[in-house]
Amino acid sequence: MILKGSQRGGAKQLADHLMNERDNDHIHILELKGFVSDDVHGAFVETHAISKATRCQQYMFSLSLNPPQDHIATEDQFLEAADRAEEKLGLKGQPRAIIIHEKEGRRHAHVVWSRIDAGALKAINLPHFKIKLRDLSRDLFLDHGWALPDGLATYGNKSPLNFTLEEWQQAKRQGLDPREIKQTFQQAWERCDSKIGFKNALEERGYFLAKGDRRGFVALDVDGNIYAVAKWAGLKAKDVRNKLGSPDNLPSVDDTKSTIRSKVTDQMRGYIAQVKAQHHKEAGPLLQDKADLITQHRAERQRLQSNQQKRWRAEVKARSERLNGGLRGLFDRLTGTHKAMQKRNELEALQCARRDQKQRDQLVIDQIKDRRELQKKLITLRKQQKHDRRILAHDVMQSLHRQPINTSQQETTRRRKRGPNLSI
Repeated sequence: MILKGSQRGGAKQLADHLMNERDNDHIHILELKGFVSDDVHGAFVETHAISKATRCQQYMFSLSLNPPQDHIATEDQFLEAADRAEEKLGLKGQPRAIIIHEKEGRRHAHVVWSRIDAGALKAINLPHFKIKLRDLSRDLFLDHGWALPDGLATYGNKSPLNFTLEEWQQAKRQGLDPREIKQTFQQAWERCDSKIGFKNALEERGYFLAKGDRRGFVALDVDGNIYAVAKWAGLKAKDVRNKLGSPDNLPSVDDTKSTIRSKVTDQMRGYIAQVKAQHHKEAGPLLQDKADLITQHRAERQRLQSNQQKRWRAEVKARSERLNGGLRGLFDRLTGTHKAMQKRNELEALQCARRDQKQRDQLVIDQIKDRRELQKKLITLRKQQKHDRRILAHDVMQSLHRQPINTSQQETTRRRKRGPNLSI
């Protein structure tokens, strides 16, 4: 099922939408659990009322469950999907409503949970819920044996050799499910009626047909892994031979691996250039913010220094004018007034110096706080870019190490020791 979720408020508006009989042929309330009220409007009003004890504005989580176009989901399948989503999102035990809609010959469902933990009186945080729902959607398709949509397939209907950098990174994060591999082979088998057709169908999905040492027909993926066609297509070896004929005119496994290595190496070179450009582009705005912040901080410190010096000169002049000269000054010295005034001036000068130092310290503290906020963003970006480079370097090294020996052994050894040029 395709799962689409969002955090939201608007209890009455959502209830009106879900119970709208004008736009739906049929509406069925499959479940109202954890509410006092026995109708959808009342249940959502309860959720809104409880949320008033918190600061949460988006106090509900709404999820739509959409089966494939050609499949009619059962109530049990909707309940199973809702339970798995609840577990994955961290909403287990929260009040929820499940409403089934039927229109235009299709059946889908909506699940709405309260995000408010009534015991703790706080909203439940839902980090990365879009990624979690995407992964669960993919599992549901595979569990039920439904054909994966392109948006959920790791390799799907496209060869990894044609991946963009973004698609390649996503595939690395997702991994590859054996159920998806089997589905790929079965779909390729169903759409072809000859060996050349099957070969092309597999290559569209990133697999290369070859002559196996013992199994007859095999296929290799871009990582060089070998798959027996009969096993992964769910067929008997006899059925494969009857449809495809003899594998004798296909390249051997070793020859196919050499072809794949060459293509992957060229692809990796392109990825290195893209990663460099992408990382430079990503870092540009933050580095500009850093330069602007440094310029701003230097100007603030210079302005403070200038103002303090101006004030210090005025204060020194004012203290100096307190000391009388001439006969009056001589009289002040004889009476001890001059000495007392000097001590007063010295004390004031010390206090002013401490005041100025405190102002400079406070400015530095405030500026460092600003700088640290920016540094957090820089560190996060650097960690992500380092992770990207590590994955890319690993794949490039694997590609280079699998290269066929077409130079002298010394040159090959020297190249492997030197490693790929990944100054990114």
